Amino acid sequence: MLATTLTLYTILRGIAMMIWHRLNALLARLYDPIDRIENLFLKMKNISMMTNQIIFLMLADRIFIREPKITCLYTLMFYNVVTYSISYIKELIEKEDWSLYVTVTERSKIKHLAMSATKIVFEWTKAVTFIVTLTFMLLVFGLEQGLEHYKPSMNYTMITWIYYLATEKVFVEMFPPILKFLRFDTFENLEELYAPVILKSFTISVSASLIVILLPLASYKLLFVAAYSNVYLRLKDLLQISAPALSLEREILNRYRKATPKEIKQFDDVCPVCLCDMISARITPCYHLFHASCLRRCLKTNNTCPMCKRELTFGSGSTQ
Repeated sequence: MLATTLTLYTILRGIAMMIWHRLNALLARLYDPIDRIENLFLKMKNISMMTNQIIFLMLADRIFIREPKITCLYTLMFYNVVTYSISYIKELIEKEDWSLYVTVTERSKIKHLAMSATKIVFEWTKAVTFIVTLTFMLLVFGLEQGLEHYKPSMNYTMITWIYYLATEKVFVEMFPPILKFLRFDTFENLEELYAPVILKSFTISVSASLIVILLPLASYKLLFVAAYSNVYLRLKDLLQISAPALSLEREILNRYRKATPKEIKQFDDVCPVCLCDMISARITPCYHLFHASCLRRCLKTNNTCPMCKRELTFGSGSTQ
């Protein structure tokens, strides 16, 4: 009886596994075109980010604004103007070449007439656009015509502005330098890789929180679109691009243990690659200390110690 039961169980298990594999293959085949469209959408970063921003603002409207109407569009317009103004001012501050002329070659003094004319028109167009945009916004918000329904609360402005900062390209590019300025030892000069992971995780969490709050209040169509666009697609982007890049670099560094403060002091606190002081460092099997970032750069070109040229090899899963 027991043998018959075991045989029956084995047969049924085999049938179930076969059905599962075929069903899984069928679902993968059906999802493949959708997956391609999703990846194409994520590659169009400006469009996908604006979509996320509009949907998030719509969610915030329904929580913080009594009469939502088109508050989200006014808010996004205002934030975009602020962003354009900041990016233009930033461009002016970082600008090195203020000459209105374009030379034929870098060292030549001969001016290229057509290119110079194009540059002058382009620069003046940007300046005029900046002035007109600011003037228009001051008039719109100053006259208060057509804005009787635009009454955002402080909480609404804070939450939406923070989300906008975490998604808009101009501010996203400012985040890694801020992390570098804070000089957290945990990042080990991987701020460029940590920044997108932190920002995407934050935006996913905030969007998911608003969706949960709105479950008994908003329409399920809006919540489904928000969950798909602002949570699922953003999570897919995080898990397929940002997280693997960070994980790969961490995996390389984790082969080398962190040096203790005593060891750093013993080796004169100076990295042999960049000749800068070391607050934190990684130590190789041949007992040479380097900044994590310096060691990573060297290992990308050669799998040897930058000091003694000894080959750095490790067994599976081993750490020095």
